[in-house]
Amino acid sequence: MSKSRRAGLLAAACCMSFLASAANAETLTDAVALAYQTNPTLQQQRAALRATDEGVVQAKSAFRPTVSGSADLTASRTDYGTDASPSRPYDTLKTSGSGASVSLSQPLYTGGKASANLTAAQANVLAGREDLRSVEQSLLANVITAYVDVRRTQESLRIAQENVNVLTRQLDESNARFEVGEITRTDVAQSQARLAAAKASLSSSQASLAVARANYAQIVGQNPTDLAPEPSLAALLPGTVEQAFDAAEANNPTVVAARYDEQAATAAVAAARAAYLPTVAAGASFGYDASEVNAAGKSGKQFGDYDRAIAGSITARVPIFAGGLNASTIRAARERENAARIAVEGAKRTVVQQVSSAWSNLLAARANLVSNEEQVRATKIAFEGVRQEQQVGLRTTLDVLNAQQELRAAELALVTARRDEYVASAGVLQAMGALDVGKLAPDVTRYDPKTSFDKVNHAIGWVPWEPVVQALDKVASPAAVVPAAGK
Repeated sequence: MSKSRRAGLLAAACCMSFLASAANAETLTDAVALAYQTNPTLQQQRAALRATDEGVVQAKSAFRPTVSGSADLTASRTDYGTDASPSRPYDTLKTSGSGASVSLSQPLYTGGKASANLTAAQANVLAGREDLRSVEQSLLANVITAYVDVRRTQESLRIAQENVNVLTRQLDESNARFEVGEITRTDVAQSQARLAAAKASLSSSQASLAVARANYAQIVGQNPTDLAPEPSLAALLPGTVEQAFDAAEANNPTVVAARYDEQAATAAVAAARAAYLPTVAAGASFGYDASEVNAAGKSGKQFGDYDRAIAGSITARVPIFAGGLNASTIRAARERENAARIAVEGAKRTVVQQVSSAWSNLLAARANLVSNEEQVRATKIAFEGVRQEQQVGLRTTLDVLNAQQELRAAELALVTARRDEYVASAGVLQAMGALDVGKLAPDVTRYDPKTSFDKVNHAIGWVPWEPVVQALDKVASPAAVVPAAGK
């Protein structure tokens, strides 16, 4: 990060006031859209998914031909000296040669191993897409939390500042009444103590706002300005907890990814079992070999040779004995399949717990919100009554200070309750798998992992007989269920 950017973030964290107008207010939709486009964690997960996409391309290569070429060039010289004899009639013998070959190999049948590996790669891609969706939902939840945290701390700072202003006026009033002998020095000291405590609370609120703003900048990618009220999430929430459970089991990305992982593990078992089946491959090659000999001396000669060869073959291999390797590989694959199956059940239980907790938090937050709204209404009436009673001598300065403190505490509790209710609503949607960027920021350009997948999947093209080879490879081979893409 550059020094200028660090300085900007630090300045924003230390800034305690907002000068932006309401017309330029930043909305939750703006924050979600920016984070969705720029957040490094999300960008990292997208890159990881693109790497996973390459697994399908690599698996498909087992159905396609491979072509290789080789070439060589040789030269040598032998000097025999000047003492030539009938057995060594040459003074110098020079030889040179060259050769080249091109070979092609086309798998025809792998016992189903190539098909199983392709199925596993496709399941891994779909699981990776669910992992990406899980990261997206976590990011959206973090954006929502950071957004409402900034708004809460802004409101808390406003309440703390207002409290300081009220207590300052209260102290001025106490000093004036003390001057005319209506109250004692004790009343003035009580007002001074409450004002000092309010100023300390104001400093704490300023620090909390700086922390909330810095956290917002880290998640969203820019410093918060004047934040508009967050939109209601009520229309996105289910009516009952049973509906939330059903939606979570069907759409929660952790559960769906676990199901795809199980499919990949099942395909790995099929690939391991294919080691017992024969394999068939076709091959062809073309090459030439040329050589030249030049003998210099009393009986010098020069001659050459040129050969060209074309060959074709079909090779079948049948496994007979592997020293227990194949059986061990199958057992290991089956245990990994068992682990993946158990992981699905574990994911379901985790999601049930998440939905239960989120739903309970939401109900509690709603109840607290109603209670805190009533508390604020009642404490406002009480505060005004105590102030009026103080004016006629029925209440002391301490009574007014206590009423003021109760009112500010109730207002702060209401601000927190509103924040908690909104975060709890987002938590229910996240547990359901329904916290979608399309619902929070419908105009943002969505990242489509299928576009990247199609790009690499068709990058090297295909051969006309590939579908035939794939169909042949499934004959009498261990079955592997081809995964179907979700939403």
